[in-house]
Amino acid sequence: MALILPTGTYRAEDFVAAAGAVGAEVVVVSDGAQAMAEAMGDRALEADLCDPEAAAAAIVDLARRLPLDAVVGVDDQGVEAAARAAARLGLRHGEPAAVAITRDKAAMRRALAGAGVPQPDFEVVEAGEDPEAAVARLGPPVVVKPSGLSASRGVIRVDSVSGAAAVAERVRAIAAAAGQVGAALVVERFLDGPEVAVEGLLDRGSLRTLAVFDKPDPLDGPYFEETIYVTPSRHPPGLVEAAVGVVAAAAAAIGLAEGPVHAEVRLTAAGPRMVEVAARSIGGHCSRILRFGAGTSLEELILAHALGRPIDGAAGSSASRATGVMMLPIPASGTLRAVGGVEEARAVPGMDGLEISIPLGRPVVALPEGDRYLGFLFASGQDPAFVEEALRRAHQALAVVIEAAPGR
Repeated sequence: MALILPTGTYRAEDFVAAAGAVGAEVVVVSDGAQAMAEAMGDRALEADLCDPEAAAAAIVDLARRLPLDAVVGVDDQGVEAAARAAARLGLRHGEPAAVAITRDKAAMRRALAGAGVPQPDFEVVEAGEDPEAAVARLGPPVVVKPSGLSASRGVIRVDSVSGAAAVAERVRAIAAAAGQVGAALVVERFLDGPEVAVEGLLDRGSLRTLAVFDKPDPLDGPYFEETIYVTPSRHPPGLVEAAVGVVAAAAAAIGLAEGPVHAEVRLTAAGPRMVEVAARSIGGHCSRILRFGAGTSLEELILAHALGRPIDGAAGSSASRATGVMMLPIPASGTLRAVGGVEEARAVPGMDGLEISIPLGRPVVALPEGDRYLGFLFASGQDPAFVEEALRRAHQALAVVIEAAPGR
């Protein structure tokens, strides 16, 4: 089995452990030298993930000497290469063209519009075009997004036509810093209402819902940093079912039929509206709060599906307790000097774990320019309200010290 693990991924440890649990020998494909590469010898491959076609060709070439029974991209950067390679090798795969659409917000919006999937009104602003005109036509407030980034990077709310040009310039600069010079922007009408995340697995076009997460912190802007996820959802069952239905319709409109999906849905007064859908599972370390069947991890389900194994008995959470995760926000850019209150946070009732993922002395970058979290809090309890409160109390116990960069 080939796992495409970008050097910046949070998820290498969990996916490698899952491969061991399902009895699969792993080949690691990455855009740079992974820490485990030396120990893996000829089962480690470097490939340019910014060029999915070249990366797929390298994986197919590798398979001539190391036969593969699955190719899995664990993060956004690797999903296109995984789909292309798996298709060429005759393995279970997402349709490459559909997976590519999930990596391009402009293409995604157009595909959903063509199929009539409920979503915000939008316009695509190409390089050199006037963003103010698009904002005026849609009517503020709107949200401006780079077409090819993820994790809320470069996503900014605009409340007036006059503010559009400056925000568009900032978003383009963020995209350029990520290697996407001249990329299109998506301008879409801001939607009021809470947001949920839907975690699912597509099997021959049928969406199996694995979890629905509430996001109790309002995502109103000007930036859209995600923090707390709690499952099961506290929204009315009919509304949750409608949100899942929108995700299924979006996957069908895009052409996704196999593999994991992670989707964001706004629950507006007019009904659920599709925000985004990704051809991968939930990011960061968030999946650690999910267990299925007899303790099966989300990663194990994904790998078993990629291998063509039945997962009917594994789907459906076996836990009677609510669970939640908090992606610790970075309050300001600078250098991380200290994180105090760790033991106090861990002692909060309901807390299951705390992980600081950025070493002391390293630079940290806040949204909308940043693409990393300070760390993760994990909690569980008898109901979602208890879990949410535990996460908030643990976060309040932390004292994060960031030294501002000179000139700030």
